[in-house]
Amino acid sequence: MLLPGTYGVTAWQLVGPQLAQLGYCVYTFAYGNGETGDIATSAQQLARFVDRLLARSGAKRISIVGHSEGGMMPRYYIRFLGGAAKVADLVALAPSNHGTLNPSTFGGAIVGCVACAEQQTGSSFLTHLNAGDETPPPVNYTVIETAYDEVVIPYSSAFLTGPSTRVTNVTLQQQCPSDIVGHVGITSDPVALQWVENALARRTGPADPNFVPSC
Repeated sequence: MLLPGTYGVTAWQLVGPQLAQLGYCVYTFAYGNGETGDIATSAQQLARFVDRLLARSGAKRISIVGHSEGGMMPRYYIRFLGGAAKVADLVALAPSNHGTLNPSTFGGAIVGCVACAEQQTGSSFLTHLNAGDETPPPVNYTVIETAYDEVVIPYSSAFLTGPSTRVTNVTLQQQCPSDIVGHVGITSDPVALQWVENALARRTGPADPNFVPSC
């Protein structure tokens, strides 16, 4: 399942078709009034969609690939709405897991974008989400981030804390220093795609931290 970021500006033209070609059943999901609504409410919408999808497909669990807010919001579903029993992998591209210090990057000044304010560092929503265990089992978590992220600032705020058996944090430039992709473009980045594929292909655990992508 592919989840876009705030305002739904995420491009899945690379990731979606490639995953489908590899044999995955690919679904997209729009949420929260153009991805701007209250994030907890969006997570409730996700919960209902997952239940319908599992009932229709007969699958036991799903894997989620999310961008920005779409990589963070499922964590609320996993932690507070029963998603831990229904999600196998959460693969997050430049997620806003701990928010951003830049007050303008999510358009926070725009009236009506509740999710923008909730993604600011120190918001009550993020404080609640990140209190205690950030990565509840048995879900596997892979965070794929770029050091050139101009939206999630600092970029390291995307990363999650948890055991290495279930959590892998990836900075694209560690293996491919010439890759200067930013926040919006990461979903169209071939290096990021290789990390997504690696995470989803693993029988157990998140992406292999020793994986060497082609740059």
